[in-house]
Amino acid sequence: MSRWTVLAIPVNGVSELDQNARTLAEFDGSTEEAESALLEAANTYEHRLWKVNRREIYKCSSRSYFLRIHGRMATYGFLLQLAELVQDTAEPVSTSPA
Repeated sequence: MSRWTVLAIPVNGVSELDQNARTLAEFDGSTEEAESALLEAANTYEHRLWKVNRREIYKCSSRSYFLRIHGRMATYGFLLQLAELVQDTAEPVSTSPA
């Protein structure tokens, strides 16, 4: 089982202060579960809108979508990306007493 994260990377419409990528989810699971979680994020992510009037979802690959969400006064674009953990330099937790 792999470790996954779902990222929302602003592409257009967001303010200069809001340009950082956001982590929408982190979890352990299979590739199929991760791709399903990514699609769910594309169908539910609302950024800071009170009400989404329209949602456009473009599939780039099985691990990325371009999401355009329209509100009453603004439109935002995000690249939603699925990332798999391939390396972690943290020391493993020891289970034996010291």
